[in-house]
Parts: sequence; structure tokens; C-alpha cells
Amino acid sequence: MLSDLRESTGIENVVGSAASAQIEQELADLLGTVHRLFPVAISSDEGQELRDWVVREDAKSTIEVGLAYGVSALFICQGLVMNGDDGARHTVLDPNQATRFANCGLQALTRAGVADMVEHHPEESQTALPRFVTEGRRFDLAFVDGNHRYDAVFLDLIYLGRLVRGGGIIFLDDYQLPAVARAVSFCVTNLDWTIEKVSSPDAHHQWAVLRTTAKPKERPFDYFVDF
Repeated sequence: MLSDLRESTGIENVVGSAASAQIEQELADLLGTVHRLFPVAISSDEGQELRDWVVREDAKSTIEVGLAYGVSALFICQGLVMNGDDGARHTVLDPNQATRFANCGLQALTRAGVADMVEHHPEESQTALPRFVTEGRRFDLAFVDGNHRYDAVFLDLIYLGRLVRGGGIIFLDDYQLPAVARAVSFCVTNLDWTIEKVSSPDAHHQWAVLRTTAKPKERPFDYFVDF
């Protein structure tokens, strides 16, 4: 039971230690190599905001592009646990988890006791997300922190717009990057998505929260709004 999980696994302790920039800022994998969490991982403040959106939206099924060191996934799972649904699931996509990140993210989820609620796909979002659309999968909330090139972010948003429930939330990290902001601009100007919240400017991790439309906008075949 998730209620039991919250009491027994110490997920809050893991989230707190993994997200604190004041600790050693290092995470050792099972082979003994050392990885610095920051500034790659999101901050504790951003993680808490992400968790609060999961709770606010009463999410039961979430998806994340880019697991990395697992800090964001820990906060998302904490929110899912707080929502109290035994069937809650978090899907993560990361083709670099075993190489670039030495499976540190998966280890963190295991240490927190939430690995059984996480579905990891070691592949790029540009191939996984279209397949999820074909399979008819749906999610309540998405977190995007993968490839930050414009074309990759654009594809993530377009496909997640079809996967996230109508009027759902897509939370993006690194909004300070021009490519990310530009992709968001298309969705706002051409698809009528709304920006719910944007964090203060930050050189490493500015974030933005998007809400999709309740149903897809009807557009003529040649519709385009410059962005």
C-alpha cells in the first residue's frame, strides 16, 4: 500500500538528502565512481514545486523525459505517494541512464523504496512517445528535462500534448534556454496552451508550467501563427 510505503521507506529522507545543494553534492554509484548532482539535477525548490503540482493535479500517472540522477523523479514519486493511489505509476525515459549516469537515478529510486512504481524505458523520447500515442496511453502530468535542442523539445511537447489528459500539466526545466522557450512559444501561440507559472530567472534551472487545452484546437490545414 502506498500509505504504508510512505511510512516505511524513508522516501522523504532520500528526497531531502538528494536534493540538498548543501550536502556533498556527490552521488557514488555501485562501482565507486563519483557524480556531482548539481547543477545537473534540479534544485530542492524546483523539486518541491514539481511535487506540489503533482499533488495539486491529483495525478495518478506521470511521465518524465530525462531521469538523470533521479532527483526530479523522487519528488514526483513523493507527490504520487501523497495522493494515496495504490496504482500510481511514474514512467521515465532516459537512453543515457546506464552510460552517462551509471544508473544513479535508478539506484536513488530503489533506495527510496519506490522503484516498483517506476517504469523505465532506456530510449529516446522521439521514439518512445509516438509509440505511447499508438498504444493509447494517457498521463495526468509530464515533466520535461531531456534533450534541450529545439527540435527535441518541440517533439516532446507535441507528443506529450497528445499523451497528457486534456487540460493537463507539462512542467519544463531549463526554460532559460532559448530553444526551450521557443518551443514553448509555439505551443502557446499556435495551440492555445497557457503558461501557468514561470520561476524567477536562473542561470541553471528556470522552469515553466504549461497547461494544455481541454481538447485539441481545431485549425485549418494551413494555420500558422508566427512565434
